[in-house]
Amino acid sequence: MGALPFLLPFHEEFAVKKTLIALLTLGAVVFTQAGFAADAPDAAKKLTPQQEKMKNCNKDAKDKQLKGDDRKQFMKSCLSGKAAPAPAAAAAPEKAAAPAAPDCAAQATSKKLAGAAKASFLKKCQADAAAK
Repeated sequence: MGALPFLLPFHEEFAVKKTLIALLTLGAVVFTQAGFAADAPDAAKKLTPQQEKMKNCNKDAKDKQLKGDDRKQFMKSCLSGKAAPAPAAAAAPEKAAAPAAPDCAAQATSKKLAGAAKASFLKKCQADAAAK
């Protein structure tokens, strides 16, 4: 038994190191799991009002099948909160104003106008026709 008291200090030091390593490993696992929990699916996350607006405007633009400059203009006006003229809505004033200015639509077609340019042209043409 003479050797046992000699080994006791090494055994205690080894036990402390072993406990410290176990605690550090457990801490690493806990922090890693917390990191994965932060990367939860998007369904659990709340969207900011701006993100919600972007989502809705993108959906509307996709539903209206807008592309290129028409989509860009629609998104700009939608995100700024202004009512964005839809291509279908631009065609409606054309039909409604047909009796007042029957040549406005023909002029717009002959000039090959589309989208916002066509809507702007029709609005001005109809205003000019109403002023006459």
